[in-house]
Amino acid sequence: MKKAVIIYNPTAGRRVIRRHISYITGRLLKAGYSICCHETTGPGNATKAADLAAHRGYDFVIAAGGDGTLFEVINGLAEKKCRPVIGIIPAGTSNNFAKSLGIHYRIEEVCNILCYGDKIPVDIGKANNKYFVNVAAGGMFTDLTYEVPTILKTLLGRSVYYLKGVEKLPYIKPVRITVDYDGHIFEGSVMFFLIFNTGMLGGFSKIVPESSFNDGKFDLLLVREMSKLDFTFMLCKAKKGAHLRDPRVEYLQAARIKVISEQHTKINLDGEYGGVLPGEFINLRHHLEVLAPRD
Repeated sequence: MKKAVIIYNPTAGRRVIRRHISYITGRLLKAGYSICCHETTGPGNATKAADLAAHRGYDFVIAAGGDGTLFEVINGLAEKKCRPVIGIIPAGTSNNFAKSLGIHYRIEEVCNILCYGDKIPVDIGKANNKYFVNVAAGGMFTDLTYEVPTILKTLLGRSVYYLKGVEKLPYIKPVRITVDYDGHIFEGSVMFFLIFNTGMLGGFSKIVPESSFNDGKFDLLLVREMSKLDFTFMLCKAKKGAHLRDPRVEYLQAARIKVISEQHTKINLDGEYGGVLPGEFINLRHHLEVLAPRD
């Protein structure tokens, strides 16, 4: 019998997991799982629960919540020699990694994936002593995801990030950085940098169209200094993937990236605080297995 634990955030989305937990566990029991549930109680709790599940020999760890819950679960499993397969129930504000796998919150379809989906290998990123699965960022807007109160994310969804971003635009200052990417060097002032493991960020599905979550490489975007008006126009272009033709946007690929700056610059990992620069970002190819749709 397959042993699985559901680690769920009871406040994610509009508390949808708590409403559907009986249906989810019922489907998994019928599919031959031995199930236990762990409701998270605060920051870091999902990491501890995932660590304990690996220690106890669970076959599957199911992360139920948003990108923050998945981030914590991955950080609880990444350094284990025997790592359980990860299942995802996307119930948060953005769910970037789940969307990149074609997993959306339709409860019957999600349960079909958990019961009968394929196990596929995925890369994850190591950033200093933490791990991420979707994107690492630095520079402007880095604070957005942990500045927005949980209650606003629940009520307003993804739009709250855009509103907060518009509020911060007048106060943005560029950051001078040096980037070593697989032995090549970039130096200059940027508004922000983004290191992608997948090609999904909020409502932008074409921000790095060639991105792959299991090719062993990151996709790096460096956005040079520009006016606030030009930046607004560039966001419009990014919806269609046309921003990569802008000469102020550098698009690079690398398996190992080191970013340093003399300015105090925070790092954001999958929407969570990831420390400050300098940072070394290493792609760990095929480090985890995740349940995904069969097609």
